[in-house]
Amino acid sequence: MLLDLLHLLTTPAPAAQRRLGYLRDSVWLMSRARRCRRAWAPHLEASRAVMRAAIAATERGDTAVVLGSGLLLDVPLADLAARFRRVVLVDAVHLRPARRAIRAFANVETLTADLSGAMALMTGAARDLEPCLPPVCTEPGTGLVISANLLSQLPIRPVERLESSRHPLGAWTPEHGDAFGRRIVEGHLKALAGLRARVCLVTDIDETEEDRQGRVHARHDLLYGARLGNPEREWTWELAPFGEAARNRRLIHRVVAFSDWHG
Repeated sequence: MLLDLLHLLTTPAPAAQRRLGYLRDSVWLMSRARRCRRAWAPHLEASRAVMRAAIAATERGDTAVVLGSGLLLDVPLADLAARFRRVVLVDAVHLRPARRAIRAFANVETLTADLSGAMALMTGAARDLEPCLPPVCTEPGTGLVISANLLSQLPIRPVERLESSRHPLGAWTPEHGDAFGRRIVEGHLKALAGLRARVCLVTDIDETEEDRQGRVHARHDLLYGARLGNPEREWTWELAPFGEAARNRRLIHRVVAFSDWHG
């Protein structure tokens, strides 16, 4: 708890990310990753393996971009730094463990950006979603763009804010939460599909809540109905083992991965 508070107080983050809860979410995720490191290990290794396949198959070696770089637990940073002249890590917040990790690589840099397209809408600076990718993704020298376990995360905070609000966000009203979430997911996919660079896409797509007898109590579509095509690889991720979210329930996510995704 004290370590989390220290990160909340000392992590450099724009005011909007602090006010909208993105910094708090990042610190919470870091704490869960620490508590669940054994349960998460197979998922993280599978994610890195797909990304390594994409790295090896990419012909242009100038720039690689990682969208949703987070704590870098699922990102083979050393492989990227060795293969590309420049590596750009993009996320809404870059916590200190990630900032420390990149110090070993002179060609790795961070970029703070809103990848959901919803932050300006939530702060009142825009009237609708503005899904976009940072300009580095479309630069001629960019050979690889990785969407790293990001897609299902993009709608979480915006949908929660919309559904808990008494007022609309632009044209979106609280009862339109599912449509809002799907628009965010599809906006990211559309932006990725328009890139000339190779796209590596790794994402969880649904969540199952089950008890100790294996009975399923709930299922959730994390992509709000959006479809990705047939994945190259698929696996399960024990996101919250028994005792993490509830004593006698655990959360299992299904993950799909593409080393060369085409929309």
